[in-house]
Parts: sequence; C-alpha cells; structure tokens
Amino acid sequence: MRFACQPLLLSKSYFFSTRYMEPNGHRKARRKDPVTQENGDVSSASVDDQLDPWTAWAYKPRTISLLLIGACFLIWASGALDPENSSSGDLVTSVKRGIWAMIAVFLAYCLLQTPSTVLVRPHPAIWRLVHGMAVVYLVALTFLLFQKRDDARQFMKFLHPDLGVELPERSYGADCRIYVPEDPTSRFKNVYATLFDEFVLAHIFGWWGKAILIRNQPLLWVLSIGFELMELTFRHMLPNFNECWWDSIILDILICNWFGIWAGMHTVRYFDGRTYEWVGISRQPNIMSKVKRTLGQFTPAQWDKDEWHPLLGPWRFIQVLSLCIVFLTVELNTFFLKFCLWIPPRNPLIVYRLILWWLIAIPTIREYNSYLQDRKPAKKVGAFCWLSIAICIVELLICIKFGHGLFPKPMPMWLVMFWTSFGVALVIFLTVWSWQLHQNLGRKQQ
Repeated sequence: MRFACQPLLLSKSYFFSTRYMEPNGHRKARRKDPVTQENGDVSSASVDDQLDPWTAWAYKPRTISLLLIGACFLIWASGALDPENSSSGDLVTSVKRGIWAMIAVFLAYCLLQTPSTVLVRPHPAIWRLVHGMAVVYLVALTFLLFQKRDDARQFMKFLHPDLGVELPERSYGADCRIYVPEDPTSRFKNVYATLFDEFVLAHIFGWWGKAILIRNQPLLWVLSIGFELMELTFRHMLPNFNECWWDSIILDILICNWFGIWAGMHTVRYFDGRTYEWVGISRQPNIMSKVKRTLGQFTPAQWDKDEWHPLLGPWRFIQVLSLCIVFLTVELNTFFLKFCLWIPPRNPLIVYRLILWWLIAIPTIREYNSYLQDRKPAKKVGAFCWLSIAICIVELLICIKFGHGLFPKPMPMWLVMFWTSFGVALVIFLTVWSWQLHQNLGRKQQ
C-alpha cells in the first residue's frame, strides 16, 4: 500500500478562522473589534488578545525595526563590507546563496506587508508567510516547466544531492495471492507486507486531515473512491498504481480511509460542539491555565460550519465537482512528478511539497467555501484559491511535458469507453436537471 500523504490535510491549523457561518450559509453579524488597523491586519483578532499585555505586542507593527534587522543580516551574509575575504570562489555556491537570499527577502516582505487572510490563529503573519511560500513554489515550478526533461532531472541535484538518478518503481500487484503455501516464512506474506507498509499510518492520518478540511462525509467518500478509480485508470502508466483488489478495496477504502474519515468527522463534531470564550493569558488564575491558554492559541478561535450542498443546483454541483477534481489532480501530480523527475518516495523534497500543500490547503478550502456561500453578484475567489489552482495547473503541465514518451502503453479500451460513458451521462444529467429547474421556474412565474 502506498500513499501520497496529502496536504492536504493533517493539522488543526485549518481551524484558525474567526468568521462564523450559520448552517444556512449566511454569515453571522459580529461586533467590530475596538482596536483595528485600517488595512484589516488585526481586525479579526480577538479583543482579549489585543488588550492582553502578554500578547498585544505580537500584533503591533514593527516593520521598520525588522527592516533594519534584515538589512544587518544581509550585510553579514553577503559580506558587503568585506567583499574580498567573504566572497566564495565557487560560482555554484555563490549562486545558491544568492537565490536563497532572494527567497528570504521576498518571504520577509510577505511576512510584513502582504494582506492578511481569513485565518488568524496562531498569528496572521504565519499565513502571510505561507502565502509567500506558495508564490515562491509557483515561480519555481514555472521555471522548471521551461526546462528540458533531462536538464530538469539534473537540476534537482541542486536541491538534493541524491537526486538525478533513475529509480525503479515498486509494484504492489506483482503477486495478489492472499495465501502463499510455498513461502517458508509466512503463508500470508503478501498481506503482512501490505498491512505493515510504512505508509499505512500516513494513509490514515491523511484522511483524518481531509475530513477536517472538507467536513462532509459523503464528499469524503467521493474523494476516497475517486482516487482508487484514478489508480485503476493510470495503472498502465505507473507501476506504483498496480495494486491488488484486496489492497484497493479492503485495506485502502474499507479500513484506512474509513478509519481516517471516521476519526476526522468525530474531531469535527467535537470542535463544532464547543463553546469558544477566549480570555487573555495574563488573566488566567494559575500557571496551568496559562499553559492551556498558550496551547489554545493553536486551536480554533471560532469554528466555521462548512455547508457544501452539492445538490443545491446544477451550478453548485459543478463547483463542488471542480473541488474534487482539483483534489484528485494534486494527489496524482505527486506520483507523476516523482516518476518524471526521479524523486524517491522517501526523499525530503516529497515531504516538503506535501507539507507546503497542506499549509496551502488550509486557507484554500476556507476561502472556497466562503466563496460558494457568498451571495453577492460580483465576487471573486480568494488569493489562496487562485494560487492553488495555478500551482495545480503548472504541476500538471510539468507532468505532461516531462512525461512525453515515458508511457508507451495505451489506455485500455474498456477504460476509454468507461470514462466516455461517464462524461456523456454527466452532461445528460446536468442538462436534464437544468431543464427541469427552468420548467419549474417558468410554471411559478405564470
């Protein structure tokens, strides 16, 4: 069993939003905080945090002070005052240091100056930093897209020295027998090897995190079954997708996915039923209360109720279906990028990408659900939604460009017929649904 530990998907940090939504999708009016900035950077923070002397300092702007500190750091790192003794004779090392300095300066600007997001816990600056990291990742992917496949593979050595070497793909469906009588060590060797695979726990925690992000059990099961269908669809291209039937159906869907979704939805119900009354750290009566309040900074400031309502209408159905498509595409990109760029599953770059996607997905889902529930005629998706779609598209373009000629086997005809029939049935379903709604609306107007 293998698993792309998706963003998606593994942290309570997604809870850190202060906007509250009623079950019907309308925002609940809230009293405006007395201490705010004009650009809204701190307006979402709680009154207790702003007035509490232990935490108020963290919300005061210190952009000039940090600018001077950053300038001093650049002077030291670049050797601007002593260029002869500090300069490196290695051109590659100098270029690497210069690129990392460019990224650091840009992230510092995002940390201090970019607009805040809908999330404020543990601090709005953290999510501004995540926004900057997403932009850097998008720009880096765009650069990679314009390279040749072999050059891109060798370029990966600059990110990690172990890369740039062709790696064999592991197949999980070489022997699908449950009972292996001739094996001297264990007659259930295949089951044990899959059950105690290193990615089983990551699989469970991944779906726990997705449940916290999506907060809708039917939609989670659509994603669960949908990814297994994606594996079945592309198994002729990637050996990694070649799984046994009992691995896909029993271990993946009925055990790991089910347990992760069950645990995630229980977590959702727990936080949904809590009463959030935050009091400043300095106002806590004893040391244990102060510790609990400090840790509480990493828990929900207020729980937002996500109501997707995919059957509300044809257009809402398409919008929710688009979310599922982006989710599945991001997961597929993990495997195709790994295959095309020769990145082993245990390489730190895989982990870094998944962590970054997890951080990006937290505000993305929040923004997209708010976009669906917003009834204003003129509206647009949030910055994280735009970045997520852009990153997903560029990753997909890299997979298509670098995968050219690597997959000689054609898709089986029965799969082509299956997806063609599914697409035609979906179009007919949406057309009939829209026509019925139009007819009902016409009758009401008569």
